[in-house]
Amino acid sequence: MDWREYIHSNPKILLGKPTVKKTRISVEFLLGLFAAGWTEQQVLENYPTLTPEALRAVFAVD
Repeated sequence: MDWREYIHSNPKILLGKPTVKKTRISVEFLLGLFAAGWTEQQVLENYPTLTPEALRAVFAVD
């Protein structure tokens, strides 16, 4: 998986924090949800603009 298809950084959006493309949802925010015990299903239900692939991209490592 190439995480760059789903994650980007734009200085005009959230001060350049990495976000999921076509959203204003930051990678940092999503990681915080998972750290707080949220499941993938809970995140997808509460943020319907996200896809399972976008969530996997949050954890992708080159």
